[in-house]
Amino acid sequence: MDELPGSVGTSGSFSLRLGQTLFSSSSLLFMSFGVEFYSYTTFCYLVTVMGLVIPWSFTLALVDGYSVLVKCPIRQPGVLLIIVVGDWILSTLTLAAACSTASVIDLMLQSHAPFCTPKLCSRYRISAILAFLSWFLSLASSLLNLWLLPSL
Repeated sequence: MDELPGSVGTSGSFSLRLGQTLFSSSSLLFMSFGVEFYSYTTFCYLVTVMGLVIPWSFTLALVDGYSVLVKCPIRQPGVLLIIVVGDWILSTLTLAAACSTASVIDLMLQSHAPFCTPKLCSRYRISAILAFLSWFLSLASSLLNLWLLPSL
């Protein structure tokens, strides 16, 4: 069977996982610059989800890197199923966190009330954008792995 670019154990999957780790870490970093994010539940939710996505993506990036180095992609249905389910769960959580954060930021900016300074709101907005980028890469890798699963 031909290798599907982006499936587990390929260099495409390695780059997708590194991108997820980078965007999730950056989103967490931008959200954590100010301690005011504790005042809003949706911001705490984003921080929690990004705290889950970072080790998941980094661990799978290490697995993909090792698979590329030894030139032995993962083709065991049980392992692939766990990866697909984990990706789908974290992808859904990331999308929910990014959407809720973006909507609260939009509400804060539209209300013209002094809920957050423009500098702080722009940090939160960047964090939401990076969470959306992380979700996009997570969705791509989970779809590619799901496509590979029935062929095993």
